[in-house]
Amino acid sequence: MIWESWDAFWAMGGYGLYVWGSYAVVLICIVLEIVLARAGQRASVQTARELWEQETTHDATP
Repeated sequence: MIWESWDAFWAMGGYGLYVWGSYAVVLICIVLEIVLARAGQRASVQTARELWEQETTHDATP
């Protein structure tokens, strides 16, 4: 597709709100997924460390 101007590009033939809104929603979902995945990984690593320390401390106690 060839647009006559940048305004025509952003308007997308009258569907610009839907097109750019869809891009915004997808971008928000991707960013949220990354943030939640990192938070989940940190929580899992912390839980594993705590369990490992409990096992190590339990094994060291006579």
